[in-house]
Amino acid sequence: MNRLGAYLTALTAAAALTASPQASQPFVNSVFLATHNSYSGNVDGAKNSIPYQLDHGVRFVELDVHDNDYAANHDYSIGHSSPGDLVDHAGNPASNLLHDWLAMIAGWSDAHPTHAPLVVMLDLKDDLTDNPNFAAGNLTALNQELQTAFGASLLHPADYVGSPSVDSLRGRVLPLLSGDAGTRTEYKRDVGYHPAVAINSRGQIVEVHDSGAGALWYWTGVVASDGTVTWLRHGKFDTGTTPAVALNDAGQVVEVHQAPVATTLWYHVGQLGSDGEITWQDSHQYDSGVTPTVAFTGANTLVEIHKSQSNSQNWTWNGTLSGATVSWTGNAKTSNALLNKSSASSAGRSVTVYNASDGPTEAQTLRYNTSTVSGGRIRYQQTAFDEYQNGDSAQLQQGALFYAAPATDSSFIVSARQSGHIVRGWDFDSANLATTPLANYPASNTPWAAWYQTMVTTAGAVQ
Repeated sequence: MNRLGAYLTALTAAAALTASPQASQPFVNSVFLATHNSYSGNVDGAKNSIPYQLDHGVRFVELDVHDNDYAANHDYSIGHSSPGDLVDHAGNPASNLLHDWLAMIAGWSDAHPTHAPLVVMLDLKDDLTDNPNFAAGNLTALNQELQTAFGASLLHPADYVGSPSVDSLRGRVLPLLSGDAGTRTEYKRDVGYHPAVAINSRGQIVEVHDSGAGALWYWTGVVASDGTVTWLRHGKFDTGTTPAVALNDAGQVVEVHQAPVATTLWYHVGQLGSDGEITWQDSHQYDSGVTPTVAFTGANTLVEIHKSQSNSQNWTWNGTLSGATVSWTGNAKTSNALLNKSSASSAGRSVTVYNASDGPTEAQTLRYNTSTVSGGRIRYQQTAFDEYQNGDSAQLQQGALFYAAPATDSSFIVSARQSGHIVRGWDFDSANLATTPLANYPASNTPWAAWYQTMVTTAGAVQ
């Protein structure tokens, strides 16, 4: 008996011992039809269009994503090695824009509300960590595309509890990030130095930190009644080090920092929008010194305290915010300590930011505490699942539900399946690649080949 024959016999015997209906079995134990480079249709492989794939039982589709020309398109693009590469437009969108492809998949999902759970994998071909903000296409922008396309059908990682059955997940779409490892890692955590935070009476939060290499970054968020913080927007806004930040109830932001390689002190004014984005004004030098700190003392009045660049003496300024600038007056020595920039309180809410490892993450991982949350990560909203591939870092393995490897890596696929993970094997283009148990998602370029159909049917593939 050849390898495929032995495999099919073993699966048939296992199926005979299964008493519960197939669709009610745990999702993690199920097998589904899956395609590799789904967008390439018949240009590369023999898959046909994505609607055809979905109509014929495929429940895992892959889109390769690039951020080329994001500024011009306000969107990502589909393609293999570059936008448009190996894209089959027959039966698919005429454009290469991600929005159009997600909308097509979402339309099919809406028209088939009882479909088995559908995984939409975005294989990130470019590094998104160098996109400095939402407008430039960072991961917040990618999250928003997924949310806009799929809405209430999205199954977020936090919603995956216990061992749900296939039936309990019908109609749901599970977004999955694959590809660039640096981007996938940043999605799970952020790192930075000298974090500082401010909060206002509306529960809005602004956090600032430096990169350790001369760049200044911000996060904005809102704290809920249960103490959890939803982090909304993230971006780079200047160069510098040791930043501090103040925030009033009108959403006006004043940030101070030291120059990256000098002892000059600079400030920014910004406006926090309802979407969490900050509109920053130009920076202005206001003094020389180190380790600046700042806080609002009234609706538009501020106090700033910093240390001398020459000795341990602290100095202070009083500020009045007017439009896009601050008028600084009353510069004098002070015996007051530097303001506490790592903790802030307002209207009974408080938040503290700091650096600490979290399992395998770096010591510079950005984290926060509130009255009820200890050690939360300052990071992107976890709209999508984050894939772990054989050879990835321990950070990407931590808490990962989805595992993946080339179909030729049979030992990894079997081990991952046996340890309770949901496993994808890509380039699954030969019957000889079959494993026991089979990958949950044997992603093929030839899903309509007789050997593939026989294999997944015998494995009890769910549609």
